[in-house]
Parts: sequence; C-alpha cells; structure tokens
Amino acid sequence: MMNETKKSVTDLPDVMKYAQQFKALSDPIRLTVLHLLAMNGKLCVCDLEDLLDLPQSKLSYHLKILLNAELIQKETSATWSYYWIEEETARELLSEQFCYLLKSADDECC
Repeated sequence: MMNETKKSVTDLPDVMKYAQQFKALSDPIRLTVLHLLAMNGKLCVCDLEDLLDLPQSKLSYHLKILLNAELIQKETSATWSYYWIEEETARELLSEQFCYLLKSADDECC
C-alpha cells in the first residue's frame, strides 16, 4: 500500500521566497555583509565599502540581491544609504515555519 500524501502543494509555504533568500545567502560576501550588519546594526554604505574593501559597484550588486531577497532594509539620507538586517525575515528563516518545510509528517521536531 502506498503512503498517503499528507500535504498538498497548496499547503506548502512559499518555497520560491525561500529559494531566493537561500540563493542570496549562498555567497560569502553577502554573508559577510549580513554578519557586519548583525554585529553593528545600521551601517552606511561607505562603512561597508571600507570594512569589506570592495568597490562601490560590486558592493551595490550584493546589496541589491540582499534587498530583493528581503534580508536587509535600506534608508537613504542625503547622499548616503544606510542598511540593516530585516529582523522579521531573519526570524522567519530560523522559525518553525521553515522547519515545517523540511520535516516529515511524522517528525516531532520544531
């Protein structure tokens, strides 16, 4: 007898959103940016350029990917942009909701 499917595709969380976020997290530079923001709070793009020793164009590329994945937020003040971690998204990635995506129906974890 075949196992019954316990969840339908419509019951699944938004896997495309998770795929985009994990793709954004798969790069060492972007992980370093997130670590710096986690340790320092809101940082100016100029500070990130100095800390990472990256040209502005390369850093902007990585920041755009993190923004599109909703992993960070941005605020522009005068000529500078400031970035910080999007706390709600970070909590989601570490949440029971994401755990639900990976566990079997019989698993009691999470």
